[in-house]
Amino acid sequence: MHEQQDGSHGPLAGFTVGVTAARRADELGALLERRGGAVQHAPALRIVPLADDTELLHATKALVGHAPDIVVATTAIGFRGWLEAADGWGYGEELRSRLRGAQVLARGPKVKGAVRAAGLTEEWSPASDSMAEVLDRLLGQDVTGRRIALQLHGEPLPGFVEALRAAGAEVVVVPVYRWMPPEDLAPLDRLIDATVARSLDAVTFTSAPAGASLLSRAQDRGLLPGLLDALRGDVLAACVGPVTALPLQAHGIETVQPARFRLGPLVQLLCQELPARARTLPVAGRRIEIRGHAVLVDGDLRPVPPAGMSLLHSLARRPGWVVSRADLLRALPGAGRDEHAVETAMARLRSALGAPKLIQTVVKRGYRLALDPGADAKYADG
Repeated sequence: MHEQQDGSHGPLAGFTVGVTAARRADELGALLERRGGAVQHAPALRIVPLADDTELLHATKALVGHAPDIVVATTAIGFRGWLEAADGWGYGEELRSRLRGAQVLARGPKVKGAVRAAGLTEEWSPASDSMAEVLDRLLGQDVTGRRIALQLHGEPLPGFVEALRAAGAEVVVVPVYRWMPPEDLAPLDRLIDATVARSLDAVTFTSAPAGASLLSRAQDRGLLPGLLDALRGDVLAACVGPVTALPLQAHGIETVQPARFRLGPLVQLLCQELPARARTLPVAGRRIEIRGHAVLVDGDLRPVPPAGMSLLHSLARRPGWVVSRADLLRALPGAGRDEHAVETAMARLRSALGAPKLIQTVVKRGYRLALDPGADAKYADG
């Protein structure tokens, strides 16, 4: 468990978050862990090395052979990567020469910096980082018969190319950093299994292809219904922005997104959403908050083994009501038919909570959470 410097626990303590990113996964993981969260990383994608990318080479040759009238640079890392790849193929100078003669639009300040670092000058850049604003700018001028080079970064821009072609433009797509399924699928399979088992509290997505890849792999394994059920209910799907969310929303998964499409705001959003989803109950004179793999008992973080969490979730569904040993046995993963497994897991749960009176044994009937008097009516329906 990670603690804040002042000794208190971070807002994500007790929660486990899945990270599907290939690029900047370490940065996102560090941000989550700094706030107390546990991280399960499984890249849902891999990036095709630029030097091996025949599609990028083909687009580069096409633009060297027939110069564009307009160039749209969408990401700084993608624009730099494209020019570096062109240098490696021996087309760097010719490409820069063609781009110098074109009208360059740069999406946002970082991209503008990359354009200028390449010795080029942008004609215009939106203040908002918005591709919708770039599209409006292009459609506001007559693009009939204009050749437009559109530098993409890993994921398509829905409707962008179609709108330009409908307006009469010739669009050459420059696909920098294309995504492919990961070479090692085992971590992705483990993340899918953990999501279906509800041992994750949230899964983060930083690109649309990552979401599409996760869903596709689950379908290949016959686990798509279970994955969708988990992501539509118990496991929060957190996306960096609206384009990233599209493949998930197409399957009826509700997502949360920060107002600013950055990793920092995405983590801050999780810091608000996950604690708000945790169950808080007044039990035996204590205040308990049930998180993914831990419980806050009067603000003190108590890690709980998976079997114990399964029992606690069963008890918390109807707090104050007796839950039979047979029902608790069914909640235990892989416990078989021996009700003694319930007693063993219960003993470990009480020990982990550090307050044995939170869970009462009801002789010959089962166990119950010792809900405070007066709270029964409020929590009776679970």
